[in-house]
Amino acid sequence: MERALIGKIFEYENKQATIKGRVFNIRNLGNIVFLVIQDYTGTIQVVVDKSIEVKTGDAVVVTGLVKKDARAKSGFEIKGDKLEVVSKNIEDLPIDLSKEDINLNLATLLDYRPLSLRHPKVQSIFKLYDILLKSYERVMREYDFTEIKTPKILGTATEGGANFFKVKYFDKEATLAQSPQFYKQIMVGVLERVFEVGSVFRAEPHFTTRHVNEYIGLDAELGFISDFYDVAKILNKVLKEMFLELEKEGKPYLDLYNIELSKVPDEIPFIKLSEIKKIIKEEYGHEVSEGTDIDPKGEELAGKYAKEKFNSDFVFITHYPWRDRPFYTMPDSTNPEETCGFDLLYKGLEIATGGQRIHNYEELMANMKKKGIKPKGMEFYLDVFKYAIPPHGGWGMGSERIIKQILNLESIKEAILFPRDVKRLIP
Repeated sequence: MERALIGKIFEYENKQATIKGRVFNIRNLGNIVFLVIQDYTGTIQVVVDKSIEVKTGDAVVVTGLVKKDARAKSGFEIKGDKLEVVSKNIEDLPIDLSKEDINLNLATLLDYRPLSLRHPKVQSIFKLYDILLKSYERVMREYDFTEIKTPKILGTATEGGANFFKVKYFDKEATLAQSPQFYKQIMVGVLERVFEVGSVFRAEPHFTTRHVNEYIGLDAELGFISDFYDVAKILNKVLKEMFLELEKEGKPYLDLYNIELSKVPDEIPFIKLSEIKKIIKEEYGHEVSEGTDIDPKGEELAGKYAKEKFNSDFVFITHYPWRDRPFYTMPDSTNPEETCGFDLLYKGLEIATGGQRIHNYEELMANMKKKGIKPKGMEFYLDVFKYAIPPHGGWGMGSERIIKQILNLESIKEAILFPRDVKRLIP
């Protein structure tokens, strides 16, 4: 008999159907057994009128009569006539996956990641993530961006500094890409509008709920802009369409977490960094230390202010200090100590960084000199600016941070299949 998917079991009402899946839960009442069977489309209860040898986690094939049942979550249950165990557990599961909530601490959740991912609530994170990635790619193409794939093993660090991983590359030393920045800018001179979904590596020894050492970046770069506000406004439109798609297609997964998805405003508010620092000090009594542009608490309070003042979960913070931004960032002509760029906060957490880039060769070289950055190894990138790169800008967005904030997860690591941090290289 052809396999029936649990998510479409309504098509088999009052008919025999065969489902294939994993035993999620068992209630054995002696002469009757209730099984909850899970496949990739959902779960359903199966009633069997006899004792059977089956364990939670076993992979099974069940054939039976599909009946409507208002008490069941799916609205249906199956009266099982035949059950075949096609793959058995060799030993009992080390973690309990049979409950609606998976009550494990983060370390246990990740230590047993190949198993914890089987839980429906954990699966829903990555079902939602799939919609996020799909929506980003769709929307970017609708705005005439061309998808590119850039190398992740580089001869020189993209962002400079010390937060890059070194790898042995035959008889040379290479670095893992901190971003696709150089290649995005090069491709503006070729295709004008480009985007990428790809891995980003940062060798930062953080022990926080918001950092990991490898994540998936949603990057973009576009040419012939007037200023960085053009970049921010495109990002605003992209996010608005992405969230509409997440709300529509992701409803079953959002409902599992009792989440009402944020609305992306038609115009996300802009606040200068210098202004928001004054506001959070005056409104909330928090002073950002002199050694940083803004700290996590400051971001959280900036998000709170945006919600209270503009009823927006999103806010652009602009004009970060020149000293804290990469060498390719355009300084503000009215105040060279500030830059033409932004961070986008979502519910008090930075999810994207972007802005206008320097497109003039002489200005770029002068900015590098002021920052003490040597051009050696970057010639392939720098020479492009000798040949008329248009005014341009772009963004880099952390995909997993968006999911973390949507679902109010405690750690970004919950939004990554197999996270990499300072201490975790397996599984």
